[in-house]
Amino acid sequence: MIHFIIRNSWWAKRKRPKISIGFTIYDLIIEIAGFAALLALWIVLTVSYSGLPDVIPIHYNAAGQAVHFGGKSGILVLPVIATVVFAGMTILSRFPHVFNYPVRITEDNAFFQYSNMVKMLRCMKLAVVLLFGCIVIHTILYSAENDNSIGIWFILSLLAIIFIPLIYFLVKSIKYR
Repeated sequence: MIHFIIRNSWWAKRKRPKISIGFTIYDLIIEIAGFAALLALWIVLTVSYSGLPDVIPIHYNAAGQAVHFGGKSGILVLPVIATVVFAGMTILSRFPHVFNYPVRITEDNAFFQYSNMVKMLRCMKLAVVLLFGCIVIHTILYSAENDNSIGIWFILSLLAIIFIPLIYFLVKSIKYR
């Protein structure tokens, strides 16, 4: 535990090499997909907003059942949060030398570790937008049908969208020390 703290301390991060990570075709595809998904989220919400009932489900429990209802303006919070997170992660991806890594960063592994974590961050941006987009779409669909349950499989799918890329890139980072 103490090695992790020392390895990720302010002083250790300051001594890390600062390398510019360019875009590969994979990175470009993921960036465009994330931006397109964010744009689609806003378009779907804008088109559907006027048709929503005045009261919609705004919170679901672990079983996928609506437990809290509110005004339809509450649905606007989701794309706003998705946009802020997307922008924040975009800015953060330009500074890979300040991330916390599961391995010690050296001159030899810095490029791989930085590019791996930037790829992870880009995938996580896409995953977050997809997560919020799925919630918005399900809220719109279930509000129109007056069904207040989204189901446990939907919740598990959303968790998979987040955790599968996260685990993949962390394992890859640990393998290549």
